[in-house]
Amino acid sequence: MTWNERVVVIGSGLAGVRLARRLGELGTPVTLIGEERHPPYNRVLLAEVLAGRYGPEVIALPAPAELTRARVTGIDRAARTVTCADGTVLAYGRLVLATGSNPVLPPLRGLFTTGPELPRGVHAFRTLDDCLGLAEAVRPGVRAVVIGGGLLGVSAARALAARGAQVVLAQQSERLMERRLDPAASVLVERYLTGAGVEVHTECRVRDVRCVAGAVRSVELADGYALDADLVVLACGVHPRVGLAQAAGLDVRQGVVVDDELRTSDPHIHAVGDCAQHAGTVYGLAAPALEQADALAALLAGDTTARYTGTRSLTRLTLTGPDSPFDLAAFGETEALPGDDVVQLADATRGTYRKVVVRDDRLVGGVLVGELGTVGALARAWEGAEPLPSDGGPLLHLLTHDGGS
Repeated sequence: MTWNERVVVIGSGLAGVRLARRLGELGTPVTLIGEERHPPYNRVLLAEVLAGRYGPEVIALPAPAELTRARVTGIDRAARTVTCADGTVLAYGRLVLATGSNPVLPPLRGLFTTGPELPRGVHAFRTLDDCLGLAEAVRPGVRAVVIGGGLLGVSAARALAARGAQVVLAQQSERLMERRLDPAASVLVERYLTGAGVEVHTECRVRDVRCVAGAVRSVELADGYALDADLVVLACGVHPRVGLAQAAGLDVRQGVVVDDELRTSDPHIHAVGDCAQHAGTVYGLAAPALEQADALAALLAGDTTARYTGTRSLTRLTLTGPDSPFDLAAFGETEALPGDDVVQLADATRGTYRKVVVRDDRLVGGVLVGELGTVGALARAWEGAEPLPSDGGPLLHLLTHDGGS
């Protein structure tokens, strides 16, 4: 790449902003395009805004100098231009898709009976506008149903309860956060939510959202039981936002397919963050998005050795309330396979739980609930993938001390 080629970045989330700022610092001309009306913000902290702990200004990201607010409607790969909804056409030397992801809207009866808009009282929980709409609608005593018991659903349920809502969380699978936690940790999350006033139902399939005069009134479960609802939050996961890439004829599978240079099937177009699929993986987490942005910034600024080879990502969640916060962290494989060794420590009185899985003398995963003083050392041992001493002593030290070696 030559230094006078402009980089255009579509998407002003964590990955897009990080990339644009890094390029600006390295002297590469860059234009960031974001379609939301708000300044760029940290989506990870939306639950804190909903809970009333932070105002929107607290989660704002430092925006790069050249930020264009517009919705991109098309990419002309031959001309190397992008077209915006207002008719603006921008030329690029390199184009970066940082378009993020969209919320999954489940195919529930009653959800879209009057058109493409959600009924009054039904909210997705993905953008700052979603968050502000919920915050405006919630009040003490309001009946709220959260559909989905993953990371997002758990965070939303706790935030609504902190605002005084009567919250029911409906999870289709048998336990909360089943993709990231082992059963014991899931039990502790459910116990915390229950103690915070959230009514949790697992193995509970929602089939219908019932509305009166265009506003939600209840949620009907598969067994026929109905939950009264003034608010419904859809927290059923996300899927990569790949419409622009598909329309442009790029290779798209689950996400936009990229190589170690984060390059798509068009050598002048790259992708980072939630929309990118690298080595078969769409991460959907903040840490990989930031690592991808840093690697691509270095590459586009002239470092020909820069590569992205994947992220061993760690999930962290802090649920805050009037009492002490509830912290958890999970990484790698949290459930053992036959032949694996498992070390776990639990303290029911303090509500702490620590577990690691060892395979062929290597740490392959772990989950911690409660005190997280050891998480940094455990994560480093996992990321390094080095063989552990056979006597097990250092591993026990990692589990029980802050930052062992």
